Amino acid sequence: MIQLIAFLYPVITGILSGIVPLRNKKNHRLVCGLIMILTDLLGILAMIRAERVEILHFSEKAVLSFALDDLGRFALAAVLILFTAVCFYSFTYMEHEKRTPMFFTFFFIALGAMMAVCMSADMVTLYFAFELATLSTVPMVMHEMSKESVTAGLKYMFYSIAGALMGLLAVFYVYTCAAGTVSFRYGGFLDSAKIAGHEQLALIIILVGIIGFGTKAGMYPMHGWLPTAHPIAPAPASALLSGIITKAGVVAIIRLVYFCVGADFLRGTWVQTVWMCLALLTILMGSTMAFKEKVIKKRLAYSSVSQISYVLFSLSLLSEDGLRGGLLQVISHMSSKGCLFLAAGVFIIVLGAHHVEELKGIGRALPVTMWCFMFAALSLVGIPPMGGFVSKWKIAAAALSGAPGIFAILGPAILLVSAFLTAGYLFPIVVDAFFPGNDFESEKGFAEPGILVNGAMIALCIVALLAGLFGVRVVGGIAF
Repeated sequence: MIQLIAFLYPVITGILSGIVPLRNKKNHRLVCGLIMILTDLLGILAMIRAERVEILHFSEKAVLSFALDDLGRFALAAVLILFTAVCFYSFTYMEHEKRTPMFFTFFFIALGAMMAVCMSADMVTLYFAFELATLSTVPMVMHEMSKESVTAGLKYMFYSIAGALMGLLAVFYVYTCAAGTVSFRYGGFLDSAKIAGHEQLALIIILVGIIGFGTKAGMYPMHGWLPTAHPIAPAPASALLSGIITKAGVVAIIRLVYFCVGADFLRGTWVQTVWMCLALLTILMGSTMAFKEKVIKKRLAYSSVSQISYVLFSLSLLSEDGLRGGLLQVISHMSSKGCLFLAAGVFIIVLGAHHVEELKGIGRALPVTMWCFMFAALSLVGIPPMGGFVSKWKIAAAALSGAPGIFAILGPAILLVSAFLTAGYLFPIVVDAFFPGNDFESEKGFAEPGILVNGAMIALCIVALLAGLFGVRVVGGIAF
């Protein structure tokens, strides 16, 4: 029962906080802060004391059920970390925006939905939570209600719904071919007798499901929403979309492939080959587009397309080492990219800067923000001892030891090329910020936006560092 309380609490209280009139913004921030802290405590309690619970039976197999295994606990911890940092950051950032109570209402609904994704015990439950996560974040993209934001929000919604329907096809199929219970079980639960003679149909449907759920993670060819939605959304929403909402697609793919179908069924098939090709193409394409992009948030959006596909490539190896490397990349990317988007928000609200060339010399005006940007960039590129280095090392090692054929070399090679491109589109920003040149005339009158903003970015940098120092031990202790 604690799972239900944990994810329903932010949904219900978030809605009430937007409906009940409060005297001023200070009271609203206090209420939202308390909701976030209590949600964290309930989430931690759920990790410790969670038991399986079923709340609604649609049919014999279609049941809304919740349970927490080690994978769910890992994902839930990532959700709580980023949402907490973004919540307190938003208290300052959203002072510059309208309809703040509405933003926080959908913020907490999205939080509850993502917690439900992590706690789901079967694919039907996960699918409902997955869709709620989409529907609750669309208004966050549309928050400004300008023509561009509404267009971006609708594009995000259409892509997400199309992808979810593709994923639903795979869910229907695995439920039809299940041997007994349909609860998540590492190794899968498919009945080989029901698939016998129809293996190619099964492979086609499973690939459709991977691409469908991969839409949320920005995998080619369903990546188009991400570079459109991120730049137009408020910075806190962009941090959530890139850092953790996209990981709903990652969790869905892990559950479908490893806990419903079974990696053994796909290993060595043409589906694995297509999956690896799509992931590597997305990595290279995203890095290249980010390198060419001049708008800072759009550059970070294309970067997300690339970096999240590191996870998808790792998962496509269909090995336990690949799965653990992908999970390490999840926490590394969540912390570093979340911090980068929050830093981009500071550039916008303090300097009004949206383009890369406008960031020259800002290290003098915003030293804390730029130091956080630099440490997050180090992690994203893969510089030790940050988490991005360890995760990319684990993924490359898993590919070298377990990838089929040419992919054992091609995978690590593309990861290396992507790392150089990542350095090429992030490090020049840092260098120009701290070393603008002798001809640069410093602008005065700017100041850091406050302790909540700086604290959120510093906390995410610390998480990225801890992921590098202890991440291998953490993911190594996950029992599948």
